[in-house]
Amino acid sequence: MKSKQGDKTRQDLVLYRRERAQETFLEASDLAQSQRWNGCVNRLYYACFYAVSAYLLAIGKTSKTHSGTKSAFHAAMVKTGLLSDSLGDLYNQLFDNRFEGDYEDFVQFDSETVLPLLAQANDFINALNEITENALLQLPPETP
Repeated sequence: MKSKQGDKTRQDLVLYRRERAQETFLEASDLAQSQRWNGCVNRLYYACFYAVSAYLLAIGKTSKTHSGTKSAFHAAMVKTGLLSDSLGDLYNQLFDNRFEGDYEDFVQFDSETVLPLLAQANDFINALNEITENALLQLPPETP
């Protein structure tokens, strides 16, 4: 697959990652309707990950690892009070659940665990989108 990033600005990439967050959240919702809980947990984490990475990129921060992204997220958003501790805890929980579901044997999530996360992840993404939008307004105009 060919990358199309060559002529894109940082703002373009931020907007793309925000779109990926929304798209991936819809995938999680579809998986929940099909009662495919492990897949739903995976997509919920990635939806939030894309929203976090969009914000971090908007403020000029990047990471090459998921753990690095989580650390940068907490430093930039939770410790500064931009987001609540409860939303920081949600991201940690999704991070851990995704890892467990993807890499540990015999892990089966259920509706009682996952359905509350669906609503919380939606709130998380909406909060991140608002904060990211404000960060985008601070970016100087760029040319590709």
